Formats: sequence, structure tokens, C-alpha cells
Amino acid sequence: MMRVACVGLLALLLAPPSVRSLDGGRALQASRRRPAARIPIVSNDERPALQTSRISARSRTLRPGELVVLSIALPAPAGHVRVRAFGRDVAAYAEGDREWRALVGIDLDVKPGTYSVTADADGRADSGPIHAACDLVVTPHAFRTRRLTVNEAFVTPPASERDRIERDAKLLDGVWKSPAGERLWHEPFVRPVAQEANSAFGTRSVFNGKRRNAHGGADFLSPAGTPIRAPNAGRIVVARGLYFSGNTVVIDHGLGLFSTLAHLSEIDVHEGDRVPAGQIIGRVGATGRVTGPHLHWAVRASGARVDPLSLLALLGT
Repeated sequence: MMRVACVGLLALLLAPPSVRSLDGGRALQASRRRPAARIPIVSNDERPALQTSRISARSRTLRPGELVVLSIALPAPAGHVRVRAFGRDVAAYAEGDREWRALVGIDLDVKPGTYSVTADADGRADSGPIHAACDLVVTPHAFRTRRLTVNEAFVTPPASERDRIERDAKLLDGVWKSPAGERLWHEPFVRPVAQEANSAFGTRSVFNGKRRNAHGGADFLSPAGTPIRAPNAGRIVVARGLYFSGNTVVIDHGLGLFSTLAHLSEIDVHEGDRVPAGQIIGRVGATGRVTGPHLHWAVRASGARVDPLSLLALLGT
């Protein structure tokens, strides 16, 4: 687990000369507790801050597909904090009078490099707006390739299924773009099944000799009929059969966080239902593009595809 703590991150935009790090450079060093990577923090303002705050970040590592829990400690109460990372708006939520958090996902397609994460708060009338910036250095990772043999109709779909596939894609795209505006989940997240994951997130998939999309979730090899539990509380936004993922349940946990549970044999919830963490939402099956019974669990955080095991490591039991 990587932990980074930095001080002097937030600068009042109304303040007057230049914040320097302790070693004379522009970037503040990450904690020396030997994290897997360092997250240097930089002020975007050329004038010194009148007040300082503390930002910390937790992650297993900084590579594509990982979740980063960003904590922002403000110098004064704020009614709203706006976070932006990897070209996406990321919803933040209050954890106290001056403490905010945001779940930042490093999408599977993010290239190695340095990326700026910004946080802006309105602040008080007497102090003005607050701005923070932090650099995340994403490291390269070589994902494995898996070769599978499946029904050819799920590799090169017949023309008769193209309209259905397009409808499925539009449905999911609309879901990702319309998350609940409130946080519906609470720590900890739980495993949907007891079994360990047996197929890694991000694996490059070759079906019947044809390369297809990277594996955007984790697979759990569970016997058919095994009960599947909601990883956390939320609202059921999809509970139906889809062409590639078979019988599928999507849970909107709020603030851009979604769980997708796919290839079910049975669906035990309905669209619009509110479910608590741990409720049985269906049973393991082998519907859609599969080689046998298993559960496929995928997670999205503000549009970024992230490894569900990363979510469990940071916010799970």
C-alpha cells in the first residue's frame, strides 16, 4: 500500500510570492515512509499561500487501472470541492467540516507520464477561493495476454445482433454519464463472492485468434448458482440481459462510482431498486461471452475503468 502525505498544497488565490519547497525546488517531496512512488505537489500560484493545508493520497501503486483515494484537508470550511484528474471531473465528498475525499481512477488506457490533479474550493467570503494541484506520476505496466476459445457469434456477431449490441452500448454510456449526485455507499466494500479472482484486470484478450478489448474487470471462478452479493449500497440501474456480458446487474454507488456484475444465471433485483451492501443480487452463471461459469466484476470511478481488487485493497474489509 502506498501512502503519500504533503503539506503546503492549497494556496489562497487572493494571497500575495512564490511558494518553494523545502529543498528550493517547485515540488514538495512525498513522505519518506518508502511509498511505491512519490507524488510531488506543486502550487499553480506564483504567490505565497497565506494558509496551508494537507493533501494525502493512498494507492496500491500508480499504474493504469489503479484507484487513488485523495484526501484534501482545507484551511477553512467549504460547501463544495471540485476535483479534476486525467481530463475528467471527479466528484468529491465531505468527511468532516474541513476534510474532503475523492476517488481518482487511473483508466486502463492512461499512458505513463506525469498528470496534474487539481482541487478547487470556494472557501469563505473573507479568504477567497482555494486551489490545489498535485502531480501523479503514472508508471508503465505490461499486461499479460490471454487466449480463449468462445462461441464465434461473440467474436464476430451476426448482422442480426448489431442493433442489439448498439442499444446495449448506448444504454451503458447513458448510465456512466448519469451517476447519482450523492454518495450512496459507506466503507467497507465487500467481495461479491467468497472465491479469489482467477483472471487479472487489464489482461489483453484474444478470442478465437482475434484480438479484442482489454479485460476491464476481475473474474471470480465460482460454481454456477453461487449467490452474488452487492459490493456496497447503491441503486440498481441495469438488471437485464446484454449481448456480450449476458445477464448483467449495474449498481450505481453514487458520485460516479459503479459496480458491474456480469454473466449471471439469475437476476434477483430490478432496475430502480435500492440495495444495501451484501444483499444478494443474483447468481453466478455462464451467460454472454464466456468459457464457463464465473462472475465478472468491473468497477468505474468517474468514467475510469479500475481494478475492483484495487477498490477492495483501499476501501474493503
